Order: sequence, then structure tokens, then C-alpha cells
Amino acid sequence: MKTSDFYYDLPPELIAQTPLERRDGSRLMLLNKETGEIDHRHFYELPQFLRPGDCLVLNDSRVLPARLLGHRVPSGGAVEVLLLVDRGEKRWECLVRPGRKLHPGQEVSFGDGSLLTAVIEEELPGGNRIVRFRYEGIFLEILEQLGKMPLPPYIKVELNDPERYQTVYSREVGSAAAPTAGLHFTKALLDEIKNRGVETAYVTLHVGLGTFRPVKEDDPTEHEMHSEFCMISEETADIINKTKENGNRIVCVGTTSCRTVESWASEDGKLQKSAGWTNIYIYPGYKFKVLDALVTNFHLPESTLIMLVSALAGRNNVLNAYKCAVNEKYRFFSFGDAMFIY
Repeated sequence: MKTSDFYYDLPPELIAQTPLERRDGSRLMLLNKETGEIDHRHFYELPQFLRPGDCLVLNDSRVLPARLLGHRVPSGGAVEVLLLVDRGEKRWECLVRPGRKLHPGQEVSFGDGSLLTAVIEEELPGGNRIVRFRYEGIFLEILEQLGKMPLPPYIKVELNDPERYQTVYSREVGSAAAPTAGLHFTKALLDEIKNRGVETAYVTLHVGLGTFRPVKEDDPTEHEMHSEFCMISEETADIINKTKENGNRIVCVGTTSCRTVESWASEDGKLQKSAGWTNIYIYPGYKFKVLDALVTNFHLPESTLIMLVSALAGRNNVLNAYKCAVNEKYRFFSFGDAMFIY
């Protein structure tokens, strides 16, 4: 297996730059993981492909307005700081630009400096920084005033409504990027799904920027996965366990929900209340313990996410589906269309 085995040609104009006006108006490709059969629908039709007794697992993480624009003190040079991981005591692991100018001891000011300043404390292997912030009051409220949504690097258009980069069910603040498969759901669609006898259960995985990190190694098994914090409540574990015992399907919404349940499952697929860091890496050959079906967006070529999808549906089926999506001019990536792999 080589990383290049997961490459496909994508015309740049198919990368969605803005969300559709209607969340559930996206197209939905159906992919049968056993046969490779493909059908073309719309996302608002998803409920009819779910069965009574199924359990839909959603990631309720909420994106931080984690992109801070500021300037170096006293020179005034422009800087960008992206919050990645809360290390406690007002210290965050961050991605910074320009890295060559931001060494330990450098002071940084945001806005007019009245609400938020910081100092670079430490340079980590790989280039990230530990930044200690200085402020009075509640950090999240300050971020709401000064921070911007950390959109992926392939999105070049400013987002008018920041809530369009949040799922309608987001509640646990902590992600540096949205769990994008969930962006298609509306509250009305979730109500329709529940009315069909489908259970919903929530997990939390705070998405890190490593989700956009390309696989640079020729052998994908040598790629080092980033760690992300995730949680499963006792209630969610019970719902999933009961669903499996009754012989019904676990349908994960997004690769983050999938990685969360697979991280904490025992060998026989049982879950219990859990919390901690995961760097689970799913690629072809992996045997799923919990997941039966997946709602997901279209992923970058040679990424760990397209490898995960290939582990579920087979590389040939997935690459054929992606080729079909390109030919049919589907919209790709975070604000793009979706697949239901069943």
C-alpha cells in the first residue's frame, strides 16, 4: 500500500468556497460498501435511507473562533496566532505566523491591546508554540470579540455568517476545525430522523488542525497521527451498546464520530463512559468494531480521511465514487456535498 494509491484528480473549481443557502440542500451520493453501487440524491432525503432502530452518532464539538490577528510589540509587525490545544493556566499550544519572528520572549498584542496580550513561552518540536495569554474575565468572551473562524487553507473566501461553520447541535467548545459532515443537518431534519424511530447519540471530539495535515510519507503506515481529545458519555455508550445488541446499525456522522467510537470500543465492540486523547489511524485492513455506516464529506487526495473511508468501503469503490463525483461536478471538502456509505 502506498500513499499515492489514494490520489485522485480534482479540478480546483470543485472545491466549495461557501456553504449553500440551505444546509440540507447539498447533494448526497449513496455508496454501497459491498457492491460499489452508486446513487445520486439530496441530503434532505437521508432519513429515508435510515432504518428504525438505527443509531445516528454525532460529534457535538463546537469550533473556537481560534484565529487571532495581532502585532508584535514593540515593532508592530503583523502576526497570526491559531489556538490548537488548551494547556491550562492561560497557556495554549498554537500555530503562529511568521514563525521566524516569533521566538520565546516575544510579546504580542491583539486588537488595541486592551483586552488581550500574550507572550511566546516555548517553541515545540515541529514548530508549534506555547503561548501564555494575558487577559481579565472570560477567555471565550474575548475570543468572540477578537477571534475569527479558522477556515481550512483551501477556502479563500471570507465567511459571512460564522454559524455556518458550526453544526446546529454544537455545544462543547474546543475544535480548531468543524466536524464538517454535520454541517448538512438542520433541526427539522434531525426531528424527522427521530420520528422515523432512529436514535441519536452524541460524542465529543475536538478537531485539531492535524486533520488537514497531508501524508508526506510514501508508506502511509509511517504517517504519525495527531492526537485529539474525545469523550463518550455513559448515556451515549448505553444507547450504542443497546443498538448493537438489537442487531441494528451504528451510523456515524463524520470521520470524527467514527474515530471516537472506534477509539474506545473493546474488542467485542462494547463501549463505556470514556474520555482522553486519541491518535487512532484507520486505513485499509482495519476491522471496524462499532461503525456500520458513515455519513461523510468528500476528502482531500492522499489524506488520512480518504484512507479511513477506503477502509470501510474498499479503495477501488471509493476512488470510483470520487471519479464519479468529479464527473458529476459534486462540490468538495468542508462546504461541499456528502456521501452516505452503507
